[in-house]
Amino acid sequence: MNETREKILDAAEFLFGQSGYAATSLRHIIAEAGVNLAAIHYHFGSKQDLLDQVILRKVGKVNESRLRMLEQFEAEAAPGTASVEKVLEAFIAPAILIEKSPEFIKLMGRVQTEGLMPDIARRHFQPLMDRFFSAMRRALPEMSQEELAWKSHFTLGAMAYTLTVRPAARTEETSIAEILKRLVSFLSGGFRAPAGVKKDIEVNR
Repeated sequence: MNETREKILDAAEFLFGQSGYAATSLRHIIAEAGVNLAAIHYHFGSKQDLLDQVILRKVGKVNESRLRMLEQFEAEAAPGTASVEKVLEAFIAPAILIEKSPEFIKLMGRVQTEGLMPDIARRHFQPLMDRFFSAMRRALPEMSQEELAWKSHFTLGAMAYTLTVRPAARTEETSIAEILKRLVSFLSGGFRAPAGVKKDIEVNR
């Protein structure tokens, strides 16, 4: 693995997490990494590409694990379909179990708050999202596509918050397995709950 490339990725991960993407310039990154500007352009081309590669360095492996788990659960459920819980477990568990650094957790929090994740997801993760969306549609065939899209949206938010914010109820003894079980239970209940949308609700009442 290229040492210069890894130094740039490490520096970018740290600075994007500390200061945010918008506030971090390429010059800040080269100073932190101890390389020249040409090295960044050679390995990444642009600041946006650099951010993408920082995230993909860890999340790319997570997505491979997600697909493997989903395929396993679907094979076990055949000729039926994988349950809502199993689809959620396949999506969430690899993300919770990822080897994370404090810098990467800060980075993901910044990416979420700066509104960058939707564009990154569309560029790099759309096939994965489509695959899980299809699996959830098979698990809940009576649900409309619009409602499923909303609940998938809420799922991503709950998972991101869980990964980046330590809950007050969590203790040092709380295991990763317990967090996963609680999150899957909560979200599966949300997926199965009726939409509860009434057209006559006055939002600004």
